[in-house]
Amino acid sequence: MPSTPYLLAVLAIVFGITLALRAVPFAVLRTLRGSAVVQRLALWMPVGILGILAVTSLRSTLTTAPGTLPYALLGVAVTAAVHLAFGRRTILSVGIGTAVFVVLVNAV
Repeated sequence: MPSTPYLLAVLAIVFGITLALRAVPFAVLRTLRGSAVVQRLALWMPVGILGILAVTSLRSTLTTAPGTLPYALLGVAVTAAVHLAFGRRTILSVGIGTAVFVVLVNAV
């Protein structure tokens, strides 16, 4: 079994690397905050991520249970409506849309 000083040295190195890897993006972002590219990415990345999430979720749902297409489309519509109606709160809209879909699939 390794000695205590060896384990402490390994933990210190791991801590230092982890801290550096988490701090570097914030330090770099500070200098790029005024960049047009970063501002566009900040605008479009959440939309793109949610789009990819929706497509993969709908695809897997529809391939395993094709009869749920109307419920899935209604869930997407509710998600979009809640997102637009309540100030573009992503977690709220995705949560309510998912709940509508789950309730419809399990209740009917």
